[in-house]
Amino acid sequence: MSQKDQAGLALTGASPKAAQAYCEALSLYHRMGGDPFTLLEQAITDSPGFVMAHVLKANLMLVGTNPETMMGGIAALETAKTLAGTDRERGHVAALASVAAGEIRDAGRILEDLSIEHPRDLQALQAGQLMDFLLGDSRMLRDRIARVLPHWSDAMPDYHAVLAMLAFGLEESGFYGRAEAAGRRALELQPLDAWAQHAVAHVMEMQDRRADGIAFMRRESTGWQQDSYFAVHNWWHLALFHLGLGETDEVLRLYDGPIYGEASTMDFDKLDAAALLWRLKLLGVDVGDRWRRLADVYEQGVLGMSAFTDAHAMMAFVGAGRADGVKAVLAAQDQALAAPGDNAGMVRDVGLPLIQAIAAFDAGAYAIAADRLRGVRNRSGRFGGSHAQRDLIDLTLIASARRGGDAGLEKALLAERANAKPLSIGDEALLARAA
Repeated sequence: MSQKDQAGLALTGASPKAAQAYCEALSLYHRMGGDPFTLLEQAITDSPGFVMAHVLKANLMLVGTNPETMMGGIAALETAKTLAGTDRERGHVAALASVAAGEIRDAGRILEDLSIEHPRDLQALQAGQLMDFLLGDSRMLRDRIARVLPHWSDAMPDYHAVLAMLAFGLEESGFYGRAEAAGRRALELQPLDAWAQHAVAHVMEMQDRRADGIAFMRRESTGWQQDSYFAVHNWWHLALFHLGLGETDEVLRLYDGPIYGEASTMDFDKLDAAALLWRLKLLGVDVGDRWRRLADVYEQGVLGMSAFTDAHAMMAFVGAGRADGVKAVLAAQDQALAAPGDNAGMVRDVGLPLIQAIAAFDAGAYAIAADRLRGVRNRSGRFGGSHAQRDLIDLTLIASARRGGDAGLEKALLAERANAKPLSIGDEALLARAA
């Protein structure tokens, strides 16, 4: 008798014991916490031909990690390619092969089709939304989830994850009230859901509800702090709330603690660290030796694979005064432009001009920095990330206009920002104070 997962989908090659371990790992994946790897290793040891166990392992390892972890994901994918499976399972393998080849759009389309045919396949949905995030596709972040909603209800296992993904998609589409409601409902169902926590934090960031955000992260909902492998990013959101209130000492305390107190080689962790230090740099805050330590870690990494992560590497090298690192990032972009995969377009459309702007800003060439940033900010979604992450572009543009003495541009930018964030209580005041 073939085994099935929580949604009743076939699990080719799994024994009952392996299927149980996999389902437990899958639930951990859906809330982004715990130790799914140990469970997956148990499943694979018991049933080496269990294709979806290898698929989930690869999904956990291929994106946002370090080169060593990525190689583990490639190994899991290569094993999965040799195993038997249903058409649905083979679709997962094909999507992973596209990810490994840098073809993020192709992977997203394969997963999109899987979700249309199998709307209860939550792994396809979650992996698909990650592709949308990497592409900065706010519409698909929302609509990929909306399509499957008629097939889900509160009574179904892991429904909280559907609501959490819906919340993030709604937030990135500007439906803040609905997004917050969906995220909070997800947390009622599963208080440990780190993605739901993250979605509500995004709402509060975009509305500049700094005090609300601090209360939410520190007192209202604290399950994400316990055992989430996504916790660094949520701590980063808490730091942004404190930064918006001018509480830079608390920001540095969080940086030195849960955000980057222990240097991480994971791409997503490094870019959070770089983005936070860059915001402090724009405010004129002395961060001591932190840039040097972050740049040391970036020097151990690989450049040219992601325009989004390379832009943050440039921040680290500029912040640390590493001329060789700056040259290496620029050289990597030249190579990336000629490489296969979606990253070439991301570099061309956004990454390279942004990286050049960061270097120009640091060199005091504020007019050049502003010109590059004005050219990319309205299309910056093309190289991935969220609105909150890409806000760094606008903040750097405002700082460039101010430091370059372009009062007209500065006033125009502040007026548009006040209109876009009517609940704002002080981003601009902080920048003015720094000036």
